[in-house]
Amino acid sequence: LKVKEIQPGECQRLRPCGMLFSFLHLGADHEMARELLNRRVTGIAFETVSDKHGRLPILAPMSAIAGELAVPIAANLLSLPGGNKGMLLSDAGVLVVGAGAAGTAAARAAIAQGAKVTVMARSDARLAPLRAEFGARISTFTGTDSNIAELARHAEVVIAAVNIAGAATPKLLRRTDIAAMQPGSVLIEICIDGGGIADTSHPTTLAAPTYIEEGVIHYCVPNMPAAVPHSASLKISAAVLPFVKALVAHGLLRAMRDNDGLATGLQMHGGKITHRDVAAQLGLPCLDLDAALFSC
Repeated sequence: LKVKEIQPGECQRLRPCGMLFSFLHLGADHEMARELLNRRVTGIAFETVSDKHGRLPILAPMSAIAGELAVPIAANLLSLPGGNKGMLLSDAGVLVVGAGAAGTAAARAAIAQGAKVTVMARSDARLAPLRAEFGARISTFTGTDSNIAELARHAEVVIAAVNIAGAATPKLLRRTDIAAMQPGSVLIEICIDGGGIADTSHPTTLAAPTYIEEGVIHYCVPNMPAAVPHSASLKISAAVLPFVKALVAHGLLRAMRDNDGLATGLQMHGGKITHRDVAAQLGLPCLDLDAALFSC
């Protein structure tokens, strides 16, 4: 049981046919996925465990923390101490790409700071709750790649909050789109664990969180909630504990049968991929879940 996805050198510590319950993000790390498969690890991913409504109860609180953190980070990077424009966030245009837990939290925090906020999502159904909550204080768009590039060009801050369960983040901003953004503008990649939405994005660290590419400040820290470990630990522990109790009390097979949401978190078992989207990302066949639970 851990938080951060498995790191280089940690595979050797895993017992063959043992269980790993953590963030996995296998679609963005093919080499690590194959190492885990070779060890026949049972991998249950925090990011694809769901509830009866199809929501992601372990990922959501972490995403909300990251979304809330993104706004003060952006405000700092727009200020002169941040090495930028010397602008208040309340004078800035903020584009939030994605309207899940992270995007919604970021939009709320940015509106509270008085920013001009636009939220873009692929589905109009995702945007409806934001329109109902904020009315004229927010602009919304159903996204296309061309819309994203155009809106990013006019924003001082872009907060990328796109998550596709079990899959790598789609590349929505090409290098030419980043180059067309205003010099000194800010891109915050909440979704960098999945690869990020921009061609120019790559993971950074809390110790060295930013870099400049095509004149745009990039903040691409994986696991942003690590900046507030006290709050993050309380929230993720509360979200994970019921599933851990079920696994310990009943074992894998019964726990999965009793809880369809836990079953959606199972991504590999017995040396096979058991999650369709992860299998597609890795270019591997997907084993039927019932068959997987009786193997290894």
